[in-house]
Amino acid sequence: MTTTTAENSLWLEALPRRRYPAVAGEETFDVAVVGGGIAGITTALLLKATGLRVAVVEAGRVGTGVSGNNTAKVSALQSTVYSKIIDKHGADAAADYAAASLAGVAQVGVLAEGIDCDLRRDPAYTYAYTEQEVAAVEAEAEAARQAGLPVHLDRGELMGVPFPVHAAVRLDDQIAFHPVKYVHGLAARVDGEGSRVFEDSRVTDFDDGEPCRVHTPTGTITADRVVIATHYPLLDRGGFFARLETTRSYCVAARLRGQRPPRGLAISAGSPSWSLSAWRDLLIVCGQSHKTGSDEGTPYQELERFARQHWDVEAITHRWSAQDVNAYDQLPMVGSYLPGSRRLFTATGFMKWGLSGSTFAAMMLADLVTDRDNPWAERFSPHRVSLRSLGSAAKMNVEVAADMVGDRLKPADTRSVEEVPRGEARVVRVGTDKVGVYRDEADGLHAVSVRCTHLGCIVRFNSAERSWDCPCHGSRFDVDGGVLEGPATEPLPRHEV
Repeated sequence: MTTTTAENSLWLEALPRRRYPAVAGEETFDVAVVGGGIAGITTALLLKATGLRVAVVEAGRVGTGVSGNNTAKVSALQSTVYSKIIDKHGADAAADYAAASLAGVAQVGVLAEGIDCDLRRDPAYTYAYTEQEVAAVEAEAEAARQAGLPVHLDRGELMGVPFPVHAAVRLDDQIAFHPVKYVHGLAARVDGEGSRVFEDSRVTDFDDGEPCRVHTPTGTITADRVVIATHYPLLDRGGFFARLETTRSYCVAARLRGQRPPRGLAISAGSPSWSLSAWRDLLIVCGQSHKTGSDEGTPYQELERFARQHWDVEAITHRWSAQDVNAYDQLPMVGSYLPGSRRLFTATGFMKWGLSGSTFAAMMLADLVTDRDNPWAERFSPHRVSLRSLGSAAKMNVEVAADMVGDRLKPADTRSVEEVPRGEARVVRVGTDKVGVYRDEADGLHAVSVRCTHLGCIVRFNSAERSWDCPCHGSRFDVDGGVLEGPATEPLPRHEV
């Protein structure tokens, strides 16, 4: 039997037929939530439960961003996160992050009741794939215990993988589910009784007046308060671009021959990391992270090679990728969008663990928007200052400056469109301009400006995903210039060649 690999997330095949309308004209609500992923939809649902009228405004379809392109792990044990947090912030910060993450996992379990989203309870593991990773696993076990997690250190006997595990730290009773079914189940609860969900409504601007106004090409939402839940904060007036870094990670799903995939939620402690999970009879292998806009190599081939090395793979059925946002000091940012603002709020920087992180962020945002105290508000404030991490922030911004200046000085790849091979892209000198040209398999040309519409950095072609990616702040565009990832809100201008 021949199986064609789907070039999209396994989870996106479950998109329902139901569509929500676009914003039309001007409507007024108590709160506008920008972003229809798990962070935005969960925030909207929790706010609606307090009696507020809430509007969710999504650029595309609900759940088709990062929420529909992930590993589907909802876990408070997250690779070697606790070791990093203790190193930068101390044990109290790790304890706060652990408590928040456990609360996020528990909240998902509560909200998923009544939603057909294939939820199951499984242990989560951080494991040593090589002997060199044992020390990191043992350190993470101790850090997790200091943070208050009831973890166990063993050799991964329960993981059920066909290769040696040299050490593993385990946290029981975590969650795996179908994220798209889940988020659409939540969205259905938001829409109605004075609250609305809007799709195909890309926000182009917003303000924090009295009231706030959220602008889209087809209409405007007026609200007392606004939550920006777009993964990377939209428009970036809060200076987030100087404190956030984006990375891309990749996944493949494999059908095995005569074998059951492992049921735990596992990730190795080394680099590259190998993340393992399963859905029904499919093995899911993820990893091969790299900074957005950097040389991505051959991530899908490496993941497939790993799967075939250890399992009898009948076919690779799906492959997909996701973008992650990391703060300079390794903690999420949840709170006011601008310092001191009581009208604009945001959540970002989930460090690759957005299913639990975005859920506890939604719990925090619901408290902050309604002027209730939250125990983690100060810890995760977007405007905190971490003296230990200032060097990391400086390094990030030096790299951005180098990318911004260096790429402008680079010569074009070629002066001739004819030299662009099928299925590939080149930066072509056209007169005094540099133009990004992609030639598809049917010999069609797709030409766009290579200047990112966010802050003007030069985008680079990602051959694994056939996209133009910005190395400075992670904006991504398709071969015709359409926005795939923010913070950019405007497409790349198209060119005739």
